[in-house]
Amino acid sequence: MGSSMSRRGWRVGVCVAVFAAAMAAAPAVLAQAASKLIAPGFAGLAKADTVVVMPVDVELFSMSAGGVLEPRADWTESARSHMTAALGDRVKALGLPVKQGSVDLADEFAEQVGLHAAVAASISLHHSVGGVWALPTKAEGLNWTFGDAMQGLGSQSGARYGLFVWVRDSYASAERKAAMVLLAFAGIGLTGGAQVGYASLVDLQTGQVVWFNRLARGTGDLREDEPARETIDSLLTGLPPVR
Repeated sequence: MGSSMSRRGWRVGVCVAVFAAAMAAAPAVLAQAASKLIAPGFAGLAKADTVVVMPVDVELFSMSAGGVLEPRADWTESARSHMTAALGDRVKALGLPVKQGSVDLADEFAEQVGLHAAVAASISLHHSVGGVWALPTKAEGLNWTFGDAMQGLGSQSGARYGLFVWVRDSYASAERKAAMVLLAFAGIGLTGGAQVGYASLVDLQTGQVVWFNRLARGTGDLREDEPARETIDSLLTGLPPVR
């Protein structure tokens, strides 16, 4: 699964840009209102609605002394295991009518999983962060759609909604930490690792993103169970309840 998820993920260079942009903008979104996360007109999930929970799309990196991100398959597998268990427990606690999407399902709809990552990054920048990055055509709240691209996933899974979670995390290597300390004496600041994540609830029939949340921070360790659960809890904060 690690190799297939890596193929669907963004290239390491793109991840560097995502980490940098998200962390720079993080303070601007800490106080965003919960209503901003929900599409206008969406009142919540009906009891009859089924949600397919797609496998967590996660990848972890080690940051070299020079700031290069190097994928770590062993860390990624640990993170995926912890986050998958945490996600399953969280959605059960919320009382959602769910189906667990299989790895085979994610592979079959790899294009849609990758499309979610791209659209989620755009929502994060242009909607959650906003400001100078806000789009005039998206001024009326959470107004993003995949068009008919998700209908096949809906038909195959038998679900009305899809829940997607995308996370990339990096950790400063021992060499990077040493460089940070050394250059600090010279008045030069270097950043360590960063954790960036998106969670989206998508109407698979219409393609509309009905709920979205993000995180961008320099803390957390997805290689451990409890921090991984805290990340899932943070990402799913504000998920609409069943009406």
